[in-house]
Amino acid sequence: MDIATVEIREATAEDWPHIWAFLREVFAQGRTYAVDREIGEDAARALWMPPLPWRTVVAVDGGRVVGSAKYGPNRDGPGAHVANASFAVDAAAAGRGTGRALGTHVLDRAREQGFDAMVFNAVVQANTRAVGLWRSLGFDVVGTVPEAFRLPDGTVTGIHVMHRRL
Repeated sequence: MDIATVEIREATAEDWPHIWAFLREVFAQGRTYAVDREIGEDAARALWMPPLPWRTVVAVDGGRVVGSAKYGPNRDGPGAHVANASFAVDAAAAGRGTGRALGTHVLDRAREQGFDAMVFNAVVQANTRAVGLWRSLGFDVVGTVPEAFRLPDGTVTGIHVMHRRL
């Protein structure tokens, strides 16, 4: 896969089974999201495909959904000018630019929609690939909550709060 060949588009209801196929695995691994590892499909769908003003997008390569992201306001009211986002990539497409393509797309759309900044409230410190990607896209770690995430093996790691202006 080449970043230039990945199509990023709004997700549809028909995309959900394809998203769930890899999102279920991401959640079950318990290494990157503070989500119940045994979350059910209905709860996961409500979490990943919330109503407007949130938007969910998919990355499609060769007609196959290989990643997804959701983004919207981090908070309501006086905090609504700062965006938040979540990302997931099919393990079969990892390391091939899908996350970068989704990240770039979401940053561009959030800027176009009038957000002033983006914050990630919980980037698992041990998820070095994600931390490296977000740093390369201009995010800074503005704080770390020590030992806030328990990995499946029982060890703990920090959770970064990452931010960048748009």
